[in-house]
Amino acid sequence: MRFMQGLRGLAVAAVLAFTPVAHGAKAEVPEVPKVAIHVDQDDPAVMNMALNNAVNIIAHYQALGKEAVVEIVTYGPGLTMLRSDISPVASRVGDLALQHENLTFSACLNTVESIRQRTNKDVPLLEDAQVVPSGAVRLMELQYEGYAYLKP
Repeated sequence: MRFMQGLRGLAVAAVLAFTPVAHGAKAEVPEVPKVAIHVDQDDPAVMNMALNNAVNIIAHYQALGKEAVVEIVTYGPGLTMLRSDISPVASRVGDLALQHENLTFSACLNTVESIRQRTNKDVPLLEDAQVVPSGAVRLMELQYEGYAYLKP
């Protein structure tokens, strides 16, 4: 009898665990909303989408009286976004960095070194880019620190 009650309890717990939240239900917002936005494509549309997402997230939380923290992490082909020589969004990155102190841009050193070795040329980055040892590892670390993950 206890065995059957235990199974019934497990079945109810399983159903509750996999029951979707009602549409429109609001998730609990952390005291400081944080998001890591991942850019790994050399595509101006993706880069602009990432920047749009960052601006919209910051504006949303400002309207709620909160300051969101946003970090855009680039690696692989997405590093183009933060290259001062070829970025199609360089001026927008600079403008947004000036407007939003809680918006940061990270460039993967592994990607920079790979390009350097392949081309035998320096890889100039925007002054607003911070260099991180690994873009993929940076995304992991941010998630460990409670950042939400977004890939446009």
